[in-house]
Amino acid sequence: MAEGADMAWINTALTAARPQAMGALLRYFRDLDTAEEAFQEASLRALKAWPRNGPPRDPAAWLIFVGRNATLDTVRRLARQQPLPDEDTLADSDGGEGDAEAELAERLDGAGYRDDILRLLFICCPLDLPATQQIAVALRIVSGLSVAEIARAFLVSDGAMEQRITRAKARITRSGVPFEAPGAPERAERLGAVAAMLYLLFNEGYSAGGDTVERRGPLAHEAIRLARLLLRLFPSEPEIMGLLALMLLQQARAGARFDAEGNVVLLEDQDRGRWSGPMIAEGLALIDKAMRHGRPTPYLVQAAISALHARAATAAETDWTQIDLLYATLEHIQPSPVVTLNRSVATAKVRGPAAALAMIEPLGERLAGYFHFFGVKGAYLTQLGRTAEARVAFDRAIALAHTPAEAAHIRQHLDRLARDVAPP
Repeated sequence: MAEGADMAWINTALTAARPQAMGALLRYFRDLDTAEEAFQEASLRALKAWPRNGPPRDPAAWLIFVGRNATLDTVRRLARQQPLPDEDTLADSDGGEGDAEAELAERLDGAGYRDDILRLLFICCPLDLPATQQIAVALRIVSGLSVAEIARAFLVSDGAMEQRITRAKARITRSGVPFEAPGAPERAERLGAVAAMLYLLFNEGYSAGGDTVERRGPLAHEAIRLARLLLRLFPSEPEIMGLLALMLLQQARAGARFDAEGNVVLLEDQDRGRWSGPMIAEGLALIDKAMRHGRPTPYLVQAAISALHARAATAAETDWTQIDLLYATLEHIQPSPVVTLNRSVATAKVRGPAAALAMIEPLGERLAGYFHFFGVKGAYLTQLGRTAEARVAFDRAIALAHTPAEAAHIRQHLDRLARDVAPP
C-alpha cells in the first residue's frame, strides 16, 4: 500500500473517531487542553502503529485507551513513578488482554448521560459564552476542524477566529464549568447553540467535494447521528425535528451533487432518480409532525423549503412562489444576509433577475468575502445581458472559491460567456 493511501485511511479513521474519543478523554481528565493533548498523542501513535498492524477493531476505543494511558504515563514519569507499558505493548495486545481497550471504552460510556459526544457538545456551549464562541470552540474540539475551516463557516478571518477560539477555551476553563451531563433545564437553554453547531458540522461534510469527500463527508453523517440523539432527548421540540429533517432532505441529494469528474451539478440539473427516497420520506414525515405544533422555527422553515424541492418530480414543477414566501418568513424570524441571498434565487424565478439583483446589491459589503454572493450575482448579470460586469463577479467568485469543484463550476460560466460574446 502506498504511503498516500496509508495516510488517507488513517486520516479518515481519526476524523471519524475524534468526537467519541475526545468526549471520553474530556470526561476522564476534565480539562480541555489535557484531553486535546491526549488525543493528539494517541493520533501520533496511531500514525506509527496502524500502518504496521492494520486498523484496530474499534479505532475510537484504541485512541481512548492509548491517549488515556499515554497521558497518565507522562504524569507518572514526572512524579518519578513506575511508567506504564510502552506503546507497542498497548497497541499490539490481543486476545484476552486485547479487549482492554473496548472494556475501557465501555466503562467510559456507561455514565448516566450515555453519549460522550453529546455531553461534549453541551460542555462546549456554556451559557455565559457568546453563541458564536460556543459554536466555534465546539467545532474545533468536537470535530477537529482547522481554524481556517471554521473561519470560512463564519465568514471571518483566520486570525479573528483563532482569537475567538482561544478566548472561548479560556472562559470555559475559568468558569469552572462541571464536566458532567447538564440537567434538563440547562440542556434546554443550550439547545439552540448545540443545534447551530450541528448544522455547521453537517454543512462542512455536505459541502465537501472532490478530494475532500472522503475526509470530510463523514461529518454530515455524524451530524445526522447527533441530531437523532438530540431528538431522543427533546422528542417534542419542533426545531430539532426541523433540524434533522433539513439534514436528511439535503443529504438525500448528496449522490447527485457532483458528476463523475467531481464538478458541481446544480439542483435544477441533478438526476432526481439518484436522490435517496428513504431519507426524503423520513424528512417529510418529520416536517409533518413538527408542523402540528404550529410554531415556525428557523430550521423547520428551511426544511419546508427543502421539502418543496424534494416533492417536485422535475425542476420545472418546483413551487418557487411558495419557496419565496417561506424565505420571507425566514428573513422575519432569523434575518441574515445569507438568507436574503438565498431568497433572491426564488425571487429571480418568480419576478426575474432584475428584481433579484436589486435585492442582493445592498449585501455587497457584508458578503464581500462570500463565494456564493459573487457566483449568484454573476448569474443574474449574465441573465440581464451585462456580460462585462458578470465576468468581474465570476472572477471574484473564483478568487474566493474554497474547493476546486467550486472554481471549476464558475469557470464553466466564464467559458459560456466567452462563447456567447465571441464573433462568428
